[in-house]
Amino acid sequence: MQLAHRRHDISDTVWQILEPHLLGRKRTWGGNARDNRKFINAVFWILRTGAPWRDLPPDYGDWNNTHRRFSRW
Repeated sequence: MQLAHRRHDISDTVWQILEPHLLGRKRTWGGNARDNRKFINAVFWILRTGAPWRDLPPDYGDWNNTHRRFSRW
C-alpha cells in the first residue's frame, strides 16, 4: 500500500549516492543501524512538515528512537 506521506521519500538514485557516507552501515566500524534509509526519510519528514517528533508516522519507526538517534547525530 502506498502511503501519501511516503511520496517525498528519497529516491533509489539519491540513496545510492548518500548511503556510503552514513555511519552504521554494514561492514564498518561501530554498531550497525537497522535501517539508515528509514531514519533519513523520517528526519526529512520532520523537517519538511515541521511536525513534532511525536507525530512521526509509525511506518518511519518509533518516534522516540528516531529522535534520540537524530539528537546523537
